[in-house]
Amino acid sequence: MKKALITGCTGQDGSYLTEFLLEKGYEVHGLKRRASSFNTDRVDHIFRDFHETGNRFYLHYADLTDGSSLTSVLHELEPDEIYNLGAQSHVKVSFEVPEFTADVVALGTLRMLEAIRLTGVKSRFYQASSSEMFGSAPPPQSEATVFHPRSPYACAKMFGHNITVNYRESYGTHASSGILFNHESPRRGETFVTRKITRAVARIKQGVQQKLFLGNMDARRDWGYAPDYVRAMWMMLQQDKPDDYVIGTGEAHTVREFVELAFACADLDWREYVEVDPRYFRPAEVDYLLADASKARKALGWEPTVTFNQLVRLMVEADMLELEARRKGGTEALRLATASEG
Repeated sequence: MKKALITGCTGQDGSYLTEFLLEKGYEVHGLKRRASSFNTDRVDHIFRDFHETGNRFYLHYADLTDGSSLTSVLHELEPDEIYNLGAQSHVKVSFEVPEFTADVVALGTLRMLEAIRLTGVKSRFYQASSSEMFGSAPPPQSEATVFHPRSPYACAKMFGHNITVNYRESYGTHASSGILFNHESPRRGETFVTRKITRAVARIKQGVQQKLFLGNMDARRDWGYAPDYVRAMWMMLQQDKPDDYVIGTGEAHTVREFVELAFACADLDWREYVEVDPRYFRPAEVDYLLADASKARKALGWEPTVTFNQLVRLMVEADMLELEARRKGGTEALRLATASEG
């Protein structure tokens, strides 16, 4: 039985990857940070008490800002595969907490790679790189495109990407990077623009929200479905030789297009509810990200399975079902679910 370790297992990608690996027969270990409140809602449906027989999913306390905790976990587990998904991943927030973002995203990657080197574990390593590293580079962007990051998050991801390449070349670490373009799902964090939109559609439809405030609606992004992208992560680590791969659909849409389609799914006219708030603009904008994933399609045989229209509809429908379930759960549950209009 293969053993995998996932940082950021409680996030969108981590939860889907956990499910995917369990279906593949892996024993999966996830890292989580200590918090005074529960932060495992995305994996609660697959978590079982460790006393139960047949359990193959375990959580461990560790943090990418604490190298000793990473080394300790690697010593204990000796995983076959490590997926480094943990991050402060919100681009706008990275301008407000740049030092913390760099510590987790950049140095956190270095700490994990050093833990692999120092412990001598024979692990294959996956680094979650980001299309944000391309920044203002003209589209389409491929593995050969020169990076031009436009945020502290993108700069930190660029360090993590480059240090992964460096450890591969310097120490022979089986380390691959997935340069993933935007990927969404009903499990997307509620402050990310796509989920912010689909949740607002559900709440406006139910009459518990009046307006949706957004920033730059002309930004163009290559949006795909998160489960397709975690499959690509796994495929990278099954290759004999490590490498870097761009993952995306090759199709870009504006935020405005996403808004139009999302509101149309609920038979609403978005122009009646959406307003632009300059406070949501980034200090440095990224205008156009479009993936050239031809290398991954050829070398890995990877293909996306969900179209843009299908993605938007499934996210809207999921948020409408969730809100309806909370409404049936009582007024207090509904108040908590709609406390912030974002």
